[in-house]
Amino acid sequence: MAEYDEAARRLTLKLVYYGPAASGKTTNLMRLHDALQPELKGEIMTLETHNDRTLFFDMLPLGFRAPSGLLIKFKLFTVPGQVAHDGTRKAVLSRADGVVFVADSQRSQALNNGLSFENLADNAARVGLDFDALPLVVQFNKRDLPDILSEAEITARWAGARWPLTFACALSGVGVAETLRRLLASLYERLAVQYHLDSEHRLSREAFVALSTGRVS
Repeated sequence: MAEYDEAARRLTLKLVYYGPAASGKTTNLMRLHDALQPELKGEIMTLETHNDRTLFFDMLPLGFRAPSGLLIKFKLFTVPGQVAHDGTRKAVLSRADGVVFVADSQRSQALNNGLSFENLADNAARVGLDFDALPLVVQFNKRDLPDILSEAEITARWAGARWPLTFACALSGVGVAETLRRLLASLYERLAVQYHLDSEHRLSREAFVALSTGRVS
């Protein structure tokens, strides 16, 4: 959940990249870090082991100031993909303000995607998040690989879902910024009501998204 420090005039938000092992969660964060303007980002931290690329988390702090002077900071995390680290997944997911679910577009990974998404829903409930109200974007990554599900197939399969879909190739950066922008646009609707971003801090949804991403292309 958002952390609001009134005395320091600071709002800190937590965004989590979730998904099956090797779907491209860490690569998304690396591409964002590469593209963001220097003043918006801190150092990216990665903890790795021999059997999972992100045993604990990657964290990419970034932020900006609203016209009112309110400092809005984001902490971006990824969870480990392997089932053996489910306890860590829950710990990282706890108190998240928004989630990007990174799916693997390869046909062979359809089952893993489904199981991981179910795990996300289950773990959200376990850590006290309202999954139905949680800002969430589903990204289908690895669009550059052979034998992938077409956009039409994916769209048809997710036709009944309420979550926005994006398509990406995180290695090249295609779709990475767009995914984050879609999540931020959804997140703004919740924050605007609770923290009066528009009326008190003169921050529209468009400005919130643009300033958060530093107009990353």
